[in-house]
Amino acid sequence: MRLSFHGADRGVTGSCHLLQAGGLRVLVDCGMFQGGHEIDEDNAADFGFDPASIDLLLLTHAHLDHCGRIPLLVKRGFRGEIIATAATCELARVVLLDAAHLQEEEAVRHARQAYRHGHEPAEALYGHLDALNAIGRFGRQAAYGEEITLAPGLTACFYDAGHILGSASIRIEERAHGRTHSILFSGDLGNSGRPLLNAPAIPPRVDTLVMETTYGDRLHKPVAPSVEELYQAITETFERGGNVVIPTFALERAQEILYFLREGIASRRLPRNFPVFLDSPMAISATDIFRHHPEAFAQQVQSAFANGKDPFSLPGLRMTRETAESMAINRVTGGALIMAGSGMCTGGRVRHHLRYNLWREDSSVVFVGYAAPGTLARLLIDGVKRVTLFGDEIPVRARLFTINSFSAHADRDELLAWQRALAPAQTVLVHGEDAVMQKFSAALQDTEVHMPRQGDVMSW
Repeated sequence: MRLSFHGADRGVTGSCHLLQAGGLRVLVDCGMFQGGHEIDEDNAADFGFDPASIDLLLLTHAHLDHCGRIPLLVKRGFRGEIIATAATCELARVVLLDAAHLQEEEAVRHARQAYRHGHEPAEALYGHLDALNAIGRFGRQAAYGEEITLAPGLTACFYDAGHILGSASIRIEERAHGRTHSILFSGDLGNSGRPLLNAPAIPPRVDTLVMETTYGDRLHKPVAPSVEELYQAITETFERGGNVVIPTFALERAQEILYFLREGIASRRLPRNFPVFLDSPMAISATDIFRHHPEAFAQQVQSAFANGKDPFSLPGLRMTRETAESMAINRVTGGALIMAGSGMCTGGRVRHHLRYNLWREDSSVVFVGYAAPGTLARLLIDGVKRVTLFGDEIPVRARLFTINSFSAHADRDELLAWQRALAPAQTVLVHGEDAVMQKFSAALQDTEVHMPRQGDVMSW
């Protein structure tokens, strides 16, 4: 068994691991790099392996930093099978088609700039056809806790990671030459205090654990006080006459905020009929997919669906798919809540809404998720005074709120408890900032700790 690391280096998100076992070359995730500098060049660079040589791809979940380079993998020769849970298959279709659309739009913008400056235009990383070809590679659908045979003596089993709908940790076991070695890829682990999904499952113990460390150096606040903080930010902003902009991840975070808004209106903590714009075609489609999978939710949400109550529906909700509808929102001068992607403000419609609201002292921006270093969201959270959006320099006068307990990631104590329950001989730390990994590694006991760099190799 041989494992090589081809995802992002520390401080930048993007997951991709190549496992050679049972005579197969198995890729676990193939994510797009996000955060930091020179990301476009990193995403367009060689994978570090021949895509045509990969037999299988196991996908932990449908976030872009775990699946976003799959169309490029296919474009460059991958012809193997992709295995994921049913919900991940549906969500990945939406995510990859949206990513292809954004890549093509970005290529058009760059072509205009290149023409003006006499430069050769760069082509899109991948396009709509590449995304469709990638979607066509999805094959078997994994059910939590059910073993899948990859090859003689090589099996995989998906376990609920509690991160987003359909997310999984993947345990791979090889039995060869009279010995057995098991390796578990955590994927991204969920925060167990959230209302929609179950807490991350504890798989059987493993020899080697490859685990994320996104929040490995901090604790989340309890969810209830953070929900109150959200309600207070909304009501205070409306009292000032401004708008609330929430940069929103389309998968899970958008649906979770809708759930809390519905609860706030029902409990009269929020006004009954203020306009709420879900201004993200991908989030709208994802919400429909969530409704297709009530079985994947925590028990109280399953019960709500069974009783005919839609946890994602609320008075005043307006779903804006069309560009013209999105542009019309900017004519609303106050009293509106605008949820738009992307969550890290690296692209998408939220940047337009920030352009119209960041300079207003009566408006607020509420961050409800992780912001990677180098992203616009992180710059704002860190206190930058001016930003450039669409060629205009915008002063930052709006009130900024950061509510981290809405994070879909487990915090330090949850990560530690999960790792200790698995009792691995080796723990491999990935998917985190360098300083965070160092702090988290110091808290680990009775395990051999590794913090690989891009391109490093481990063998058993």
